[in-house]
Amino acid sequence: MERKIFWASFAVLGLAADLFLPFWWAIGATIPIMIFSWWLAYRSNWF
Repeated sequence: MERKIFWASFAVLGLAADLFLPFWWAIGATIPIMIFSWWLAYRSNWF
């Protein structure tokens, strides 16, 4: 279940970054999005 949450949040946030940020900002935002998605799926107690 955690993997699904990780990939879903990573995909949604990554697509939002691609749509709303300039290209290089979106590339730079990929690592923080990945870290946040990992934290959301594996470390937070939300799910």
